[in-house]
Amino acid sequence: MLKIEKLNKSYEANKALTDVDLNVSEGVVFGLLGPNGAGKTTLIRIINQIIDSDSGEVYIGGELLAPKHIGLIGYLPEERGLYKKMKVWDQMLYFARLKGLSPHEAKLKIKYWLEKLEMETWKDKKIEDLSKGMAQKVQFISTIIHNPPLLILDEPFSGFDPVNAEIIKNEILELKEKGTTVILSTHRMESVELLCDQVAMINRSKKILDGTIKQVKSIYRPEVYTITLDHLTRDLPTEWISKQDEGSYSFTLPLSGKLPNELLNELMQYGQVSQFQELIPSMEEIFIHQVKSTENG
Repeated sequence: MLKIEKLNKSYEANKALTDVDLNVSEGVVFGLLGPNGAGKTTLIRIINQIIDSDSGEVYIGGELLAPKHIGLIGYLPEERGLYKKMKVWDQMLYFARLKGLSPHEAKLKIKYWLEKLEMETWKDKKIEDLSKGMAQKVQFISTIIHNPPLLILDEPFSGFDPVNAEIIKNEILELKEKGTTVILSTHRMESVELLCDQVAMINRSKKILDGTIKQVKSIYRPEVYTITLDHLTRDLPTEWISKQDEGSYSFTLPLSGKLPNELLNELMQYGQVSQFQELIPSMEEIFIHQVKSTENG
């Protein structure tokens, strides 16, 4: 759906993007990760043709990015852009018309989304009278009202309580199921774990990580297992750091060149193995590790 080749962008002496390559498959949720100031917003603005790159290419659906592709993209910026004096209905109608919907089609879409997100009673309220979470819903609907095949969401859960965050999460997954490609830029790593199929991380203008969630976690797995033994038949080696709790011993062990089954067979000589689970790093742990490694490097 989206292909980026050797993208570069500088602001005077400050490098925002350095030879960034990305491939976003069709119909996936793609996590665009990185700390503040890494270059994510610059990349998003180039895709949306808000700014130009210095060099490199962007392709949408195999075609070189052009003004005609603007209508294929739905963009929810981190800095929300609603007109505070406008009413909810008028605001949504305005954005729908900007995206090329006819008045009749726009009204049908707005009615559908207001009902789906249980906002019918708010349609005549001014934006300035809404809570932050309700205004966020209005912005979200305005972003997806024209059914764009490519959806770019920058911190979409900002301002939402857990209940409404869950509603938006489910809407994103439903859009994906219908074939929408979603680029999700967020610092909420639990959302990345739940939603994303692929991820890429940018730091200090460069791409430092890329792949599916499974691939990324596999790269950074420490090959360490959490183990619990019950009913010991012999004493544990003293080098195994253990915690005793009512006859159970819990500890971690590295594979140290063994296969998992070999380690398991060794453990069975000491008692009953009630837990044998590989420690897989979370996306948050990988994020922190990568950012620190880049800064130290």
